[in-house]
Amino acid sequence: MNHLKKVPNHLYIGLLLLPFCLHAQTDQVSSNGKVHRNYFVNALVRIADPVLTALSKNELKQKMPVEAKTNDRKNYTYLEAFGRLLAGMAPWLELGPDSTAEGKLRKKYIDLSVIGIRNATDPSAPDYMNFNKGGQALVDAAFLSQALLRAPNQLWGKLDVKTRKNVLEALRSTRVITPGHSNWLFFSAMVEAALLQFEGSCDKMRIEYAIQQHLQWYKGDGAYGDGAHFHWDYYNSFVIQPMFLEVLQTLINSGQKEQKIYELELERARRYAAVQERFISPEGTYPPIGRSLAYRFGAFQHLAKVALMRQLPKDILPQQVRCALYEVVKKQMEAPGTFDKNGWLQIGLVGHQPGVGEGYISTGSLYLCSQVFLVLGLPSTDPFWLNDDADWTAKKAWKGEPIPIDHAIEN
Repeated sequence: MNHLKKVPNHLYIGLLLLPFCLHAQTDQVSSNGKVHRNYFVNALVRIADPVLTALSKNELKQKMPVEAKTNDRKNYTYLEAFGRLLAGMAPWLELGPDSTAEGKLRKKYIDLSVIGIRNATDPSAPDYMNFNKGGQALVDAAFLSQALLRAPNQLWGKLDVKTRKNVLEALRSTRVITPGHSNWLFFSAMVEAALLQFEGSCDKMRIEYAIQQHLQWYKGDGAYGDGAHFHWDYYNSFVIQPMFLEVLQTLINSGQKEQKIYELELERARRYAAVQERFISPEGTYPPIGRSLAYRFGAFQHLAKVALMRQLPKDILPQQVRCALYEVVKKQMEAPGTFDKNGWLQIGLVGHQPGVGEGYISTGSLYLCSQVFLVLGLPSTDPFWLNDDADWTAKKAWKGEPIPIDHAIEN
């Protein structure tokens, strides 16, 4: 199998799964889901390994390059890399270790992640990260919070008492940062949701304000404005709708009556997932519109999230999402220049394109791409992986095959 090209030898950890994957390829119709899952695991490991290995040794600040247009990004880039990466990995890690090759691989990365959280939040550690100096620190404290909420057993549940205390102190320290009047409101809300979940108390106003403002900023047909205005970009997927769902779910889990708003947002989320699925071309490309294109296939966090929740619209089969995301990930993973010679991500949408990066983009920012791998939180026995391959909507359309009529939603 030659799915992942030019991988440094020390990153071929995923090849533990090679024998099982080669066997899967003998049945192209019914078992491609196994090949797709193995590819996703290998891709995630390739992205994650340099970050987590270095951080576990307190060497992330020493070893991670910082590609950026401005000189201040070292203040933020390390928490960006760690928080964003872990948010995407968390559902896979939450499946826990088992006796399979993949389960043993999960154990390795659970252990590295737990050590990483300890080092990132220990004020005496060389890789201690910035949680409260400069606005950007809030953003990635929120992604770390998201990771903990997505893997409460394998991440939060594995932390020692001192590290839990350090994590909570780090999250509370972000309250000195005032979020912008935009999708940033959900960064404060996500931090408070984690504090509610793991400490039992929070600043409820920060959560309620984010919810009420986004309800006012709804533009229709499944899309929210980023603030008062609508933007043609992927921020409904990068931030707004996944965090909206998770903040509401945390409130519900704590006994608060948010079910009506949750059901409304879920309806909108399912519609936006349908739109995202139709964005994927027959070739596995998608429109390069809006800012933050350097997050690559992280643009499809929302579609992956809704698939993970098993909440896809009724006319979208789980396996057509699997096949579509596989083509997207494969195309971008294998573009020359996606990684540098040491395995770190480089700025770009397709390969290395430094001009794609805005002033707030640095090496750490790029690890938001891991959010597409939320679907790995579905076990290998799920229909998402087991069902026969199916073409996604655009691929069927451009082959002249029947496709469902697309309908807007009213709410």
